[in-house]
Amino acid sequence: MTEYTPPKVWTWDQESGGRFANINRPIAGPTHDKELPVGEHPLQLHSLGTPNGVKVTVLLEELLEVGCDAEYDAWLINIGEGQQFGSGFVDINPNSKIPALLDRSTDPATRVFESGAILIYLAEKFGHFIPSKASEKAECLSWLMWQMGSAPYLGGGFGHFYAYAPEKWEYPINRYAMEVKRQLDVLERNLIDRDYLCGDNYNIADMANYAWYGALVLHNIYDASEFLDVDSYKNVARWAKAIEARPAVDRGRRVNRPWGPEETRVPERHSAADFD
Repeated sequence: MTEYTPPKVWTWDQESGGRFANINRPIAGPTHDKELPVGEHPLQLHSLGTPNGVKVTVLLEELLEVGCDAEYDAWLINIGEGQQFGSGFVDINPNSKIPALLDRSTDPATRVFESGAILIYLAEKFGHFIPSKASEKAECLSWLMWQMGSAPYLGGGFGHFYAYAPEKWEYPINRYAMEVKRQLDVLERNLIDRDYLCGDNYNIADMANYAWYGALVLHNIYDASEFLDVDSYKNVARWAKAIEARPAVDRGRRVNRPWGPEETRVPERHSAADFD
């Protein structure tokens, strides 16, 4: 790396390079007018099958699995094409990130953005996968917030510099690899004598963390499994495999997924028949 002296005032260099550079910008708001489609169900999800999207579709499928009236329409937002900057999407998520949820069963309709907020909203709305006892709920929300604060170091930090940056630079890769391995060790130690993050009961904290760290140890995201020695985190792998074996998780991982083998893709989901 060449030495960099920051200017007194930073200005936007649109030629910064790297994957996704074409959709990164230092301002918010829509870039074009586009209304969102509307399906027949009260819950309208606009998302993509990335880890943050998978969290929500897994919960929705788990709620349906236990008999809740949580039917939903899941519409694809292709972030590579900048669809998250359409005016309709920005109306329900001013941060222009997936996922975003609109609950039309309330008057007025309720918008929810940020994946952790959506998990809490749905779990409390339907009364499942979030503890009611104060101490147990605190543990669940602590692990959920841990994930929300930690995963940006995995995705935006390590993932960016290891897989997406225009060049590989030793300092940021080492910095973020160290942090990701520390996070994996946090999970590993917590799961020594626990089936799930909070103990015996599976909940939204597991769903949120599985979407990121389960993908890391089981599916070689960023092609970094060997580099990070993920096989050494035995408890994390055991926990992730147990979650992935759940039928609702299998379905949730497929929703809003436009890539991969044909049988794993469900770009839009409007009913259970879409999985056939």
